[in-house]
Amino acid sequence: MRQQLANSKRWVIKIGSSLVTNDGQGLDIKAISSWAEQIAELRNQGKEVLLVSSGAVAEGMTRLGWTKRPHALHELQAAAAVGQAGLVQTYESCFQKHNLHTAQILLTHDDLSNRERYLNARSTLRSLLDLGIIPIINENDTVATDEIRFGDNDTLAALVANLVEAETLIILTDQKGLFTEDPRNNPNAELISEGKASDPKLFKMAGSSGGALGRGGMSTKISAAQRAARSGTSTLITSGRHEQALLSAAKAENLGTLLLPDSEPMAARKQWLAGHLKASGSLQLDEGAVKVLKTSGKSLLPVGVTSVTGNFIRGEMVTCLAPDGTEIARGLANYNAIEAVKISGKASHEIEAILGYIDEPELIHRDNLVIL
Repeated sequence: MRQQLANSKRWVIKIGSSLVTNDGQGLDIKAISSWAEQIAELRNQGKEVLLVSSGAVAEGMTRLGWTKRPHALHELQAAAAVGQAGLVQTYESCFQKHNLHTAQILLTHDDLSNRERYLNARSTLRSLLDLGIIPIINENDTVATDEIRFGDNDTLAALVANLVEAETLIILTDQKGLFTEDPRNNPNAELISEGKASDPKLFKMAGSSGGALGRGGMSTKISAAQRAARSGTSTLITSGRHEQALLSAAKAENLGTLLLPDSEPMAARKQWLAGHLKASGSLQLDEGAVKVLKTSGKSLLPVGVTSVTGNFIRGEMVTCLAPDGTEIARGLANYNAIEAVKISGKASHEIEAILGYIDEPELIHRDNLVIL
């Protein structure tokens, strides 16, 4: 399983506050330079990397001269606003040494619960990866409220892994991994090398509190691993203090705790599509489109659609019906109902002329389509 992790192409890497700050005294430039160097090497090995980095609030606190993390939401938001610029600027300067550029992505839970914005975020991140850019992702603390905030970047990293269908999530922390008991209290606690993310016993072994600067403890990392596993992502929880931790993971070295999903990535995603979303409309297909979907595993193109029913928006679930009305597939629409009506029966190269723009050449991409 370690080798499978090492061979995976798309990684989401989460780095906690304690690893990017110098004991709360501003950003640790040397540490960030090391992360950039390792990620640059992963890129050279053919991996796609998305980085979820904490540190904005800690950097803001330093710039504002605060020694204790505030409790008031508006003060946390102010610190994040001040610190975010410094955090991204530091990453950009470190990655430029390796001829790589970064992009700042700030998300709230509302962005990922809204299907249209979910797909927009997904398309943007995929485009950045195609362009060879390193996305630097953080919670948008400056606008998030108690009701919509992720609560910790472990959860955000798992949601990003779901979003881009990453094979691997690496959560770097100040602990070596998950132990049978808290090693700070029991020196005889044993490191768990490997397990299933769905194992209910994991929470009993995990502590609940994070450090002074961060919000997430080991329990949030277990929750993140379980969330990531829903889309078939394996999660490695390991120490960022380990020298060359990322490159060691890429060499399949036995470090940290590897938590595995119960299903392969695509199988897990198809289960989610098939059973966890309510359909908002339907697409009537011609015989040719039905045959292509059933036998070729291809995307649904607008040319194969004969009629559209419902009032769905981009990103919502629609059913695909054979000419006799039998449901043969379902998936997430790349266009809303009004747009789908306009382009149904048309070739993909006509979409831009009809709508004035083109988001995707497919009405439903095969990754977002499940055959029933």
